[in-house]
Amino acid sequence: MKEHIITYLKEQGRSNVNDLAEALDMAGSQKFPVLIKEISKMESQKELRFSDDGTISLRPKSDKKEQITIQGTFRANKAGFGFLFVDENEDDMFIGRNDVGYAIDGDLVEVVIKKPADRLKGTAAEARVVGIVERSLKTVVGKFILDDEKPKYAGYIKSKNQKIQQKIYIKKEPVVLDGTEIIKVDIDKYPTRGHDYFVGNVRDIVGHQGDVGIDVLEVLESMDIVSEFPEDVLAQANSIPEAPTEKDLIGRVDLRGEITFTIDGADAKDLDDAVHIKLLDNGNFELGVHIADVSYYVTEGSALDREAIVRGTSVYVTDRVVPMLPERLSNGICSLNPNVDRLTQSALMEINRQGKVINYQICQSVIKTTCRMTYSRVNDMLAGDEEALAEYDAIVPSVRYMAELHNILEDMRIRRGALNFDTSEAKIIVNDKGMPVDIVVRQRGIAERMIESFMLAANECVAEHFSKHQLPFIYRIHEEPKAEKLQKFIDFASVMGAQVHGTANKMTQSALQQFMASFDGKPGTEVLNMMLLRSMQQARYSEHNHGHYGLAAEYYTHFTSPIRRYPDLLVHRMIREYTKNSSQEVQDHFAQVVPELATSSSNLERRAIDAERVVEAMKKAEYMEEHVGEEFEGIVSSVVKFGLFVELPNTIEGLIHVTSLPEFYHYNERNLTLQGEKSGVVFKVGQPIRVKLVKADKETGDIDFEYLPSDYDVVEKTAKSDRRDRRGGRSKGNSRANRDEKCSTEEKSNHSRGGSGKRKSSDKRSHSSKTKSKKKKPFYKEAVKKSSKKRKK
Repeated sequence: MKEHIITYLKEQGRSNVNDLAEALDMAGSQKFPVLIKEISKMESQKELRFSDDGTISLRPKSDKKEQITIQGTFRANKAGFGFLFVDENEDDMFIGRNDVGYAIDGDLVEVVIKKPADRLKGTAAEARVVGIVERSLKTVVGKFILDDEKPKYAGYIKSKNQKIQQKIYIKKEPVVLDGTEIIKVDIDKYPTRGHDYFVGNVRDIVGHQGDVGIDVLEVLESMDIVSEFPEDVLAQANSIPEAPTEKDLIGRVDLRGEITFTIDGADAKDLDDAVHIKLLDNGNFELGVHIADVSYYVTEGSALDREAIVRGTSVYVTDRVVPMLPERLSNGICSLNPNVDRLTQSALMEINRQGKVINYQICQSVIKTTCRMTYSRVNDMLAGDEEALAEYDAIVPSVRYMAELHNILEDMRIRRGALNFDTSEAKIIVNDKGMPVDIVVRQRGIAERMIESFMLAANECVAEHFSKHQLPFIYRIHEEPKAEKLQKFIDFASVMGAQVHGTANKMTQSALQQFMASFDGKPGTEVLNMMLLRSMQQARYSEHNHGHYGLAAEYYTHFTSPIRRYPDLLVHRMIREYTKNSSQEVQDHFAQVVPELATSSSNLERRAIDAERVVEAMKKAEYMEEHVGEEFEGIVSSVVKFGLFVELPNTIEGLIHVTSLPEFYHYNERNLTLQGEKSGVVFKVGQPIRVKLVKADKETGDIDFEYLPSDYDVVEKTAKSDRRDRRGGRSKGNSRANRDEKCSTEEKSNHSRGGSGKRKSSDKRSHSSKTKSKKKKPFYKEAVKKSSKKRKK
C-alpha cells in the first residue's frame, strides 16, 4: 500500500484523499479506512504532509539533515519566475522559473533556500517552492473558448491574468455555452504533474463579448470587485428613512445656523464632507469640517457593515464607480445635499495664524448646507470672476477666509518638513460605448488644494485626540523609507549633480524637502520627484501610531470619507462609542477588532489600486491603437536592463526594448543609463526623446515604442569606444537572434518585485513631462501641455 501511494504521488505531485482512493481502488467502506490508516502512519513518519486545502503530497527527502522551510506569499511574474514575500522587514527571495513548481500568484507557499543573499554583491536569496500551503486563486474570469480537445470538458477560458500560464478547462454544464460568453468560474482542480491545467465550474455568466463596458467589468470581476449588493444589504439600505427625524437629532450639536457648503467635482454625487469658517475676534480662524455620519446608519455587525468590510473601499475606474455602500445611502441620506438636514460628525477647530490647532471639539452634529459648490466655480471666485462672485455673494467672505487659512496651513506643513510629490494624473474620457476618445491631464486649482488642507487638518486633529487619550484606535501610517531604497535615490541624485544632506539610515523630511526645493525648476525636477516617490514605503492602516513620514505628521488617521473608505467609518464608530462610554470593555472590544480590520482595509485598498491601474493601462493602450505608426516626443521615465520606458506629455508610457535598438547598449545600474557601445548615445532618466509607436495591445495593456534619432540625443563617448572607432572595430548588435539569451537573464538581474516588467506602481502612477513637441500631435489637447500638480496624501 505504501509503495502504491508513493508511486501515485510521485506521478501526480499532489492529490486529495478521494482521488487517491479511487486511483488505488481503495474506495468503499471496507477499503477506505485501511488507506486512511496508512496515510496517517506515513504522515506521522514525516513521509507525507497535508496542506490547508486538504491535499497530500510527499515530503521532500534530503541526504543531509532535514532542510529548513520558510513560508511566504508567492508573487509571480508573467515571464514565469517570481519572488517570495515574507514580510515588510525582509527582502524578497528570488524563485526561478524552474523552481516555481505549480505555485500561482498570491499562493501561500513553503520554500527551501537554494542560495543565501549576498549583500556585498547586491543579490537576493534564491529559493525553491516545495509545497503549496494555501491557494489564493479561488475564482477566475475570462473569455470562454469552445474546444473539443478534451471531450469531458466544454472548453476552456482565457483569463486576462497574464500570470496564469495554463488553460482553465470548464466542466460540461446544463447551460449550453456558445463561445461568446465572459464567465466566472470556481476553481475545482489545480495544475499538478498529472495534468498541467486547471479545472473549474461555471459560477456566473458575467456578460458577452461585445457588450458595452464588458472589458472593464471583466477586470473588476476577476479581482472579485462586484457591483451588485446582496439582497439583505439592499433591504437594510431601503429600510433607512430618506430624512432624519427629530429623535435622530437628540444630543447633537446644532450647526444648522452656520454658513456651511460642500466643494466637490462637478460630477460628484456622494457629497460626504462640508466646511464652514469664521474669523474670530482674536484673529484666529474657526474651521468646521463636517463629515456625513455614516456610522449612525451602518451599525456594527449589520448586513451593511459586513458588506462594507468585505469591500473595504469604493473603486474608481475609468467609466464607473463600484461603491462601498449602496447608492440609497451614499447618494441619499448620507450625502450632504443643500438645504436639507443631515447628520454629521464634526471637527471644530480654532487655528491660529501659525497654522496650529489650539482648541478643538469632536462631536456628533446636525448641519444644513447653504449650497453645493464645485471646484471650478470656487476657483473662478478666487480668480475674481465677477459673475461667480455675484452668484455666490453669500459665501464670498467664507471663500476668502478659506483661501487665507489654506495658505497658512500649507506653509505650516512645509515648515515642519512635509514632502510634496508633484505628479500628474491622467483623466481618460470615454464615449457612450466605453471607448476612450481622449486622455488629458487633470488640473488642480486652489479650491482642490484648499479642501485637501482642511481634510488633512481634521484627520490630524482626530488622530492626535485619540492618541493622547491612549484609546485603541486605527491610524493611517507612513513609515520611514528603507535605507537601501533611499540610498538608491541619493546615488541617483548625485549622478544628476545634486547632493542630499544626510545618510540613508536616517534621513529627515526637512533634508529631503530642502533638497527638492533647491532643485525646483531645474531640468530633471519631475524625474527626481518620481524617483523619491518610488523610494518611499506604501502608506497603510495600523492599530499602532507610527506617524506619517510624507506629511511629517506625528498623528494621522482617515476620518473624512466614511462613504467610500471603511477605516473612516470605523473611526466614526469609535468616536460615537467612546463619547458614550469609554469603559475598559469598550476599549478591549476595539483593541481586538482594529488590527484585523486595519490589515484587511490595507489589502483591499491595494486591490482597488491594482484594479484602477489595470483598467487605466488597458484604456490607454486601447486609445493608442488608433495611433500606431505616429511619432511623438516624450521623456525617458525609467531605464532598466532590458530597455527604457518613455512617457508622453499626456502620461501614456511605453517601452523601447533593448532588442529594438540599433546597436548593443551597456546598462549602468548605478546611474540608470543605457549607453551605445559604438555610438556612445546615452539614454538617461529625464531626458527628452523622440519615438514612434509600433504596438499597442489592449489585452495586455502593453505599449511599445521605437527609438528615433533626433537632436535630443546625448552622446558621451568613452575612451573604449574611441579606441574601437580608431581601430574600425564593430559593435555587437542587439539582434533578434540573441534576444532569448538576454531575456532569460532578466529574471536574475532584477531581484525585486516588478523589476523585470514595468516600473513598480505607487500611489501616484505617472508624472508629467514639460517637454514640448515640435509638431503638435492631432490627438493632444492644449491642456496636456500644462503641468498639473497633485499632492500625495
